[in-house]
Amino acid sequence: MSEVTESPVGRMIDDRYQVTRRIAEGGMATVYEATDVKLGRTVAIKVMHVQLAQGPHRDQFVQRFQREARSAAAIANPHIVQIYDTGEFEGLDYLVMEYVHGVNLRYEMNRQRVLSVRETLRIVGEVLDGLAAAHAAGVVHRDIKPENILINDRGRVQITDFGLAKAASQATLATTGMLLGTAAYLAPEMIEDNQALPQGDLYSVGIMAWEMLTGEVPFASDNPVTMVFKHVHEDVPTLTVSHPGVPKRVSDFIAHLTARHVEDRPVDATAALQELQTLMPTLTPAELSYRTVDAGPQATSVLSSSMIPAPPSPSQPSSDARSDDTATETIDGMADDTSRRRTTRIAIIVGVILAVAGIIGGGCAWWYFLGPGSYWTVPSADDVTCADGQTCTLKGADFTSYERALKVAGIPYTTTGQYSDDVARGDIISSDPANIGDRVSKRNGETMTVIVSKGVREATIPDDITDASSDNGKTPLDTLKRLGFDNVTHDDSQDQYSLDVPEGALLSIDPQPGTTLKHNEPITVTLSKGPMPVSMPNIVGETKDDALSSLNEAKLKVTTSEMYSDTVEAGKVISTSVKAGTQMHWGDQVNIVVSKGPEMVTIPDVRGKSESEAKQTLEALGLKVEISAPLGDLTQTVRLQDPAPGQQVRLRDTKGNATTVTLTVV
Repeated sequence: MSEVTESPVGRMIDDRYQVTRRIAEGGMATVYEATDVKLGRTVAIKVMHVQLAQGPHRDQFVQRFQREARSAAAIANPHIVQIYDTGEFEGLDYLVMEYVHGVNLRYEMNRQRVLSVRETLRIVGEVLDGLAAAHAAGVVHRDIKPENILINDRGRVQITDFGLAKAASQATLATTGMLLGTAAYLAPEMIEDNQALPQGDLYSVGIMAWEMLTGEVPFASDNPVTMVFKHVHEDVPTLTVSHPGVPKRVSDFIAHLTARHVEDRPVDATAALQELQTLMPTLTPAELSYRTVDAGPQATSVLSSSMIPAPPSPSQPSSDARSDDTATETIDGMADDTSRRRTTRIAIIVGVILAVAGIIGGGCAWWYFLGPGSYWTVPSADDVTCADGQTCTLKGADFTSYERALKVAGIPYTTTGQYSDDVARGDIISSDPANIGDRVSKRNGETMTVIVSKGVREATIPDDITDASSDNGKTPLDTLKRLGFDNVTHDDSQDQYSLDVPEGALLSIDPQPGTTLKHNEPITVTLSKGPMPVSMPNIVGETKDDALSSLNEAKLKVTTSEMYSDTVEAGKVISTSVKAGTQMHWGDQVNIVVSKGPEMVTIPDVRGKSESEAKQTLEALGLKVEISAPLGDLTQTVRLQDPAPGQQVRLRDTKGNATTVTLTVV
């Protein structure tokens, strides 16, 4: 992105817009007058500030530019400033808008101070007409204020700056991450409930009307926090109370627009405009011409001085007054008597004042320290009915509604969430103090505590509860109890033995793992009793196949080996690793040895070999050798052997004795 180093005044943007001068500058962009050389018309171009375009939140501001273009472009109405084009100029996003010859409403209000009823309602009507088109298109402006209401040189109203507008279905202040709009004109639900609705635009219009007629906003404060607090917790003052000359029907109409609760206002600008159109013919010329007068401090001063009794004027001698001493003495005596009476009266008045002051002081002290001034009274709830003469709790009251009552009363409070089976989510379970009409002390930092229902507690059956190797699956009943489920059915008689699932682990659960349900809804589980106990069968001497069948039936794991046996027939079990009758369980390991029968050997041919060599060869095979020499053994050479060469014989007999081979030598 390239950086803009100079003003666009005198330059050409996108080979189409010749910038001629700067018109105004706001917190987000600068507005310039320009000529669209392609169409030969004057336009206004809003160019984003460099510091925003190059700052960390560039995307947010670009989205606002784009939103303004889309929102305004979706509305066709003469009271909406039209958007012609968008683009980017040296890294700065810009909007090309209809150029309005005129001033904004703020300028006109500052110039006139107050407007007549006729002027006010005409402006309100044209604003509502523009907003009616916006609301019909599903767009909420969200920032209606005098600065965004333009009045062209023909006196026509045009609404601008749809940068904060959003589709009504998406209009919540949370989407922006900050409180938007001007505090003096924000609707209560925008501040408190984070919602921006068509009725919020109407509230802002009503506040503007209030200000046009009176020269001031209904809630004024140097602190915007205080101001928005008033919008949320106080009703907009009725115009006929503060300014009795305002026609009552006009006051009622503005009161309808500025009702504190959304449901008490017209549903949208179309409904409000129809209400205004019905109102206008009922007003007389005098009512339409009415303009409030700014009394100022002088009127207050005159009013104040008129309430103070005038001092007595000095005595003037009458034309026939006598000059003799008697007359003079009488006058002096009267004067003295009058003076004494005045002094006595003053003393009495002072005494009475002091006495009253003492009573009032004592009363105030009682009121502040012991009486109603020392506590708040727990207010009633609109949705809780109390029987006469009986204590009444707040149980079941909607807390969102009741919270407004606490804020209006100024009662400090804290809230705690708690699950409840019988109190709906968001309603009050209990409070401290507990009853309507109870007192909350204003001393020692006492507050009211309200317990609000979180509804019936819910939990989710863990996905891994059927995995016996997981923490949740090792002790499933404890897991369900820990999660708060208190309607778990486990029938021991339905538990089953399992070869694969350890004892105490789940075989089945209903509802299935992953299901979220209320803590008191039924859950049925079946547990494993682990491997079934079995006795080791007696399989020694049985054939291998019969032995394996018996072991498999007992669900025992088997390994087999083979060995020669001089006593056990080939293919039959010689021995087992576990004695018959031993207590075992499914899956336990058993080793069996199967007979290969007697070990056989083929007799080698040792004839012609020396006696010693032949004997060594045969004995190496495990055979026993006997020597026979009927003719003597002069040569010690084997001539005959029995069994004969090549014959297969048992290596041992049934008693384990080695087979004998007889060698005949000469």
